[in-house]
Amino acid sequence: MKMHPNELFFYYNPEHDVDKKMRAYTRSISKYVNEINIQKERITTTGWRIILDKLNLRPKDLLNRAHPDYQHHIAHKTWDDESWLHILVNFPHLIKAPIAIKREKAVFCNKPSEILKLR
Repeated sequence: MKMHPNELFFYYNPEHDVDKKMRAYTRSISKYVNEINIQKERITTTGWRIILDKLNLRPKDLLNRAHPDYQHHIAHKTWDDESWLHILVNFPHLIKAPIAIKREKAVFCNKPSEILKLR
C-alpha cells in the first residue's frame, strides 16, 4: 500500500467531544489525514501492538479507568499482555483520548496541544 510521506493517521472516537475538537487540529499538521473511527473500524490485536509500540505505552495506559464498563468488566482482575490487547479490540469506547501517528512518530493526545509534536 502506497502512503503519502506526510500522511497522518488519526484514531478517534466521535462520541467524545475532545476527539471531535482534535479532528480540526489534524488538518493543521497534515493535509493528508486518514481518520479512523475506532467505534466503527475494528483494529486487530496486531494493529494495537504496532500502535502501542510507537506510543511506548501499555494497553491499560490508554483506558479510562473511571468508566463504568472498565470498573465492571476489567478492574480487579489479572490480565496478561494478549488479554489487554483483546480488551482494546473489544472495548474501544474506553480509550480516553485520540491517537495520532505520522511517519514513525505517535502521540496519545490527552491534551489538544500534544498533536503539535508531530510537526
